[in-house]
Amino acid sequence: MRIERELMRGAGPAAVLRLLEPGERYGYELVKLLDQRSDGVLAMGQSTLYPLLYNLEAKGLIESRLAEPGPGDHARPRKYYRLTDKGKRRLARDREQWHALSAALGKLGVT
Repeated sequence: MRIERELMRGAGPAAVLRLLEPGERYGYELVKLLDQRSDGVLAMGQSTLYPLLYNLEAKGLIESRLAEPGPGDHARPRKYYRLTDKGKRRLARDREQWHALSAALGKLGVT
C-alpha cells in the first residue's frame, strides 16, 4: 500500500528519526530499513530520502559525518547520519503526537 503524499510528509521524517535513534546509519541503509520494517508502506527511494535527510540536517535534527572506506574497500566514502539532541527532543514530541493521533482515530473506529 502506498501512503498519500500528505501523510508521508509527517510520517517520513518521524520514521527516519526513529531509525536513527539507536545510532548512526548511512543513507542506503535507511532506504532498506524503511522498506523492510514497514513492510513496504514507508518505502522511499534515494531520490526521496536524501532531500529529506538534507532538510532534517538543515533544521539541526540530525548531523552527518563522512567515513572513508577501509583498506581494500573500493567503495566510495559513506555519509553517516545521527540524531542531535534537538532531534531526540523532536522524536519524543513526534512520538507523543502520533500516539495521540492514533488513539483518537481508534476512538472513531478508523484504526
